Amino acid sequence: MILLLHERATPEQFEQLLQQHKFYIKTAVDIERRIVAAGGELHYDCEQALLDDGSRQENIWAASFMPLTGRLFFESMVNLRPRQNRSMELLDPNIRERVAQLINEFLGEL
Repeated sequence: MILLLHERATPEQFEQLLQQHKFYIKTAVDIERRIVAAGGELHYDCEQALLDDGSRQENIWAASFMPLTGRLFFESMVNLRPRQNRSMELLDPNIRERVAQLINEFLGEL
């Protein structure tokens, strides 16, 4: 299940998101539209949900969120783009901060 979040997840939505991986949630974030796609098996699934919703590829970045610790892991094939990011790890500190801010705003401390 992929949820497109335009605001903070409800406790019920949060529980749904944990069903796939139990201890972490796959996400993709449109940093321009301020939308978090969360859930599913792969970051790719979240990315596709955002693209289907009208997001532009260059604005989508992926991370995994571990709610118990609040840690974020910025490694995903979604982040690998020769013109923007030459690694699976999201390298730009400004983009990382924007992604982290949105994930924490929509999913953190529930």
